[in-house]
Amino acid sequence: MDERHSPHGLTPWHGTTIIGVRRGDRTVVAGDGQVSMGNTVMKPNARKVRRIGKDGAVVAGFAGATADAFTLFERLEKKLEQYSGQLMRAAVELAKDWRTDKYLRNLEALMIVADKNALLVLTGNGDVLEPEGGIAAIGSGGNYALAAARALSDYETDPEKIARRAMAVAAEVCVFTNDQVTLETV
Repeated sequence: MDERHSPHGLTPWHGTTIIGVRRGDRTVVAGDGQVSMGNTVMKPNARKVRRIGKDGAVVAGFAGATADAFTLFERLEKKLEQYSGQLMRAAVELAKDWRTDKYLRNLEALMIVADKNALLVLTGNGDVLEPEGGIAAIGSGGNYALAAARALSDYETDPEKIARRAMAVAAEVCVFTNDQVTLETV
């Protein structure tokens, strides 16, 4: 199916860039603010990266359908409560549910989640991935941001500087990504 057309014949909300960069004991998750529908920018300052969990110790960013992402944020928060804030365990349990539950299986989103111990990518296929080299990116501009961050990581150690520059590169190249960046650090 063409990614620009939903099964219902409507043009879906499209595009974003989320990046996670882990260096030493710091992890940064950053995302742009653009929400597009087809070729139209519907909102330039959406907040796609946020703190979740009881004490805000987990940072999560999403790419995909907004309502689906909020559903997944809520489910992940419940799993974090259930498993005493253990992100890896909560993520694995969410991924299992996401892949097997009839309702969740239809959700169209990807997530990058991080706490002080882990940086993970979660998918609806049941994947819980720890990225190579401590850098992960998702969304329409994700590959641009990922390539930029990998190149920067050879000579830059500050994860915030890497994430900000990688997001700037993605915004310059991807028409579905803008320079209105939300950034959270754990």
